[in-house]
Amino acid sequence: MSTPFYVSPQQAMADRAEYARKGIARGRSVVVLQYTDGVVFVAENPSRALHKVSEIYDRIAFAAVGKYNEFENLRIGGVRYADLRGYTYDREDVTARGLANVYAQTLGTIFSSAAEKPYEVELIVAEVGNAPEEDQIYRLPHDGSIVDEHGSVAVGGNADQISSYLDQRHREGMTLGEALKLAVESLSRDTNGSERTLTAEQLEVATLDRTRPQQRKFKRILGRQLSRLLDEHGAGEGGKSADGDADAGDEAAADAGGAAESGAPGAKSGKPDAGSGSSEGSESSEGTSDDA
Repeated sequence: MSTPFYVSPQQAMADRAEYARKGIARGRSVVVLQYTDGVVFVAENPSRALHKVSEIYDRIAFAAVGKYNEFENLRIGGVRYADLRGYTYDREDVTARGLANVYAQTLGTIFSSAAEKPYEVELIVAEVGNAPEEDQIYRLPHDGSIVDEHGSVAVGGNADQISSYLDQRHREGMTLGEALKLAVESLSRDTNGSERTLTAEQLEVATLDRTRPQQRKFKRILGRQLSRLLDEHGAGEGGKSADGDADAGDEAAADAGGAAESGAPGAKSGKPDAGSGSSEGSESSEGTSDDA
């Protein structure tokens, strides 16, 4: 009988980490920034069906890069965890820290298991507080570790270069338009130093806005409203600016989309939506990998 090929545990873990990092680097980047009224998520994502940024609960949102089917399964699990905890205890007991701990345990178990490949995903979980100093942003790499971030964070693609760019330019007290402009500028920079032009059709933008009067703070910025913000601050070429009625219509559409894709954050009673699982499952079957 032949002797089994031996690989040291250190080498095996290093190989698994390298495999996951290469998969994540193929995805287009996501940037998360704090601004004066909350947290803004900006992703380079031309798809309008396969989201990289999603609502989890009242004040919590989720962003990810990597393989779509893998991070979509994690998103669905996070929605179910939040719904169940909010229904069993209290809605205020659902926190980004608790959700990040759940994700860390899941990713860490998968990464250390020799029976399956590591997940090729990197996650961001953010929660908006009543004041800027109460905002929470957590980055979760493929191995299940948790990094507490402040101000700005980037994942996927050339994240190191983007993070360096953001660290030099991000400041406290930025408006939404200023933060959006900075995020688009950072995403537009290629690894060779050249710059591209990103339009509204190539971006997925959402916010956790602490000033919203309703319980749910998540809002997508779509269509003419996004184009107007980009045009006003010179961050891209998104078309003509919109009037107030068009912006209101885009906001209503964004709210409707957020309620449909999340579990029960919009329910008045706090009970989980019995139909959320089937709709989420059908969405996750539409794609198996992120944009390269």
